[in-house]
Amino acid sequence: MCFGDHIDTDLIIPSRFLVTTDERELGNHVFSDYRPEFSAGVQQGDILVAGRNFGCGSSREHAPLAIRGAGISCIVAQSFARTFFRNCINRGIYAIELADASQRIHQGDKLEVNNDAGTIINQTTGETYYFESFPSFIENICDCGGLFEYIQDRLNHMAADKQG
Repeated sequence: MCFGDHIDTDLIIPSRFLVTTDERELGNHVFSDYRPEFSAGVQQGDILVAGRNFGCGSSREHAPLAIRGAGISCIVAQSFARTFFRNCINRGIYAIELADASQRIHQGDKLEVNNDAGTIINQTTGETYYFESFPSFIENICDCGGLFEYIQDRLNHMAADKQG
């Protein structure tokens, strides 16, 4: 699932679908005006690859929510619009910057991401790409499924510690 440069949030999820926050419903319409067949081809845990400035445009949180709702767990791009990047983390999606991602990774390549090692292994070509790992607290936010889920998890642990 490879995309070029400057993919904006209107292309990710057209405004007519912003009447819901149901991520699965949004996921059914992700990229519907840009690549109508896209959502039907996504499998749970797929990785999206893009060029520069992915997620530019409006700061709508529906865009990463739609991506997650489609089943995508990680986006690898040359660069991200900053607000979109933060919204991805808030929604539990790894947003990894890799300088030449769209030149080195091609449609159909199978990727394995390891945040701890800061590596992406292209299982199709055998290449390994390196990126700066997320700090552990951001990794924890993503692994919990997003910021709200992370906060709830922390509150649950604090309550358990008080009772124990």
